[in-house]
Amino acid sequence: MKSIKVLVVDDSAIVRKIFTQELSKHEDIEVVGTAPDPYIARDKIVKLKPDVITLDIEMPRMDGLSFLRKLMKYYPIPTVIVSSLTPKNSEMALEAVECGALEVLAKPGGSYSVGDMSVQLVEKIRAAANAKVVSFCSHTGSPVQREKRTLFSAALKQTTNKVIAMGASTGGTEALKSVLSQMPPNSPGIVVVQHMPPRFTTAFANRLNELCQIEVREAKNGDSIVPGLALIAPGNYHMVMKRSGARYYVEVESGPLVCHQRPSVDVLFHSVAKYAGANALGVILTGMGRDGAKGMLEMRRAGAFTIAQDEASCVVFGMPKEAVREGAVEKVVSLNDIPSAIITSLTSRQ
Repeated sequence: MKSIKVLVVDDSAIVRKIFTQELSKHEDIEVVGTAPDPYIARDKIVKLKPDVITLDIEMPRMDGLSFLRKLMKYYPIPTVIVSSLTPKNSEMALEAVECGALEVLAKPGGSYSVGDMSVQLVEKIRAAANAKVVSFCSHTGSPVQREKRTLFSAALKQTTNKVIAMGASTGGTEALKSVLSQMPPNSPGIVVVQHMPPRFTTAFANRLNELCQIEVREAKNGDSIVPGLALIAPGNYHMVMKRSGARYYVEVESGPLVCHQRPSVDVLFHSVAKYAGANALGVILTGMGRDGAKGMLEMRRAGAFTIAQDEASCVVFGMPKEAVREGAVEKVVSLNDIPSAIITSLTSRQ
């Protein structure tokens, strides 16, 4: 089996050492080199031709974001961003994803231990190696999209008892942006798991809130699930849906990794199946692995309508593929068609 060649780019000698040690434990991954700054990294990329690079945001001589922009223009390569947990770095990491980075990883320390980091690092390296490298442009919606929003809003009448649950991983930040930015203000309450570390989910929710007609925020324990609101699971915490009478709400909790993830799509989907049943709609988007497949199957068995993103529009057709394989998916559609598929399903069930 051909191993994945990795170049570690970070100004911290300790981080370079930890990453090299952890990655070298796996037979399918080979660390072919390390670099303390982008200039040395540039030369090593040309010489070593790695399959994937890990890239720090804050480095001397040139910051990681500036280097990534140049890299994606002249030598596109699957890239995993690694960064310390600060608000500034979180914002820069999201910009890096928009520039073409595939994954975001928190440096070990604080709420992320070396053990958790190593599991996440390996998964993200494998995902990046199998992903399409695409550079996205930020936009708030074309005239066609704005027209769709108006039609969607008019179509939705009584949806207060409905819930939309979404899960995504590699490539999911841009996929979720595409879907959520087209949802009308009166759309049903939405709960979302995107595999992402703490702090980064806060920045991601804030970014989406600026772009969408619905309100988007990072979930807090006890938040109600109501129309016109999307709740993003906070990084490093599972999010589950609960019900009290007619009220849907979320609980945010710790716990073991599920499918190597925390937050886990499966954890959310299983809870939605239990408490919302046929009042729910599930969407599984681009991502590596099988997180969400079992949970989506439970949703479908409970009467929920389920949608998966198609292979052509996925950065990584892993999670949707596994959900389809489980028999959990009723409809497979392209990313651009997911909002209309959601609305069509909801209006047909009113």
